[in-house]
Amino acid sequence: MGGVLAIIGFMLSPLSWWNDLFVNVPLALAFAWLVSWVDPRAFAGSLVIGYWLTNLLGFILLHKGAEQIVAGVPRRYSRRDLLRDVGISLLYTGVIVALVKLGILQPIQSYLKGP
Repeated sequence: MGGVLAIIGFMLSPLSWWNDLFVNVPLALAFAWLVSWVDPRAFAGSLVIGYWLTNLLGFILLHKGAEQIVAGVPRRYSRRDLLRDVGISLLYTGVIVALVKLGILQPIQSYLKGP
């Protein structure tokens, strides 16, 4: 079970150069598109929240999975572990905010409109 958690966590964490492009950003964008169908003004905020949540979940799953592999027994996820994972996720979230501000990532309605 630890190996499965670690693999899923690695896929969601920002620890590989390709995962943001192929995993986290598409998941966050899908989340933001769903939210923006209800309220298009919420696109940027929901994109950032969705991206942040995928990163945080990735770190937590990676940590728990690796811990189970090494120790063979689950260890308690400490407050310090959570704070470290939150801090790293916030740094990566800054990149997503910049992509929204630069207009690279937009609500789906913007892509569907003609020029």
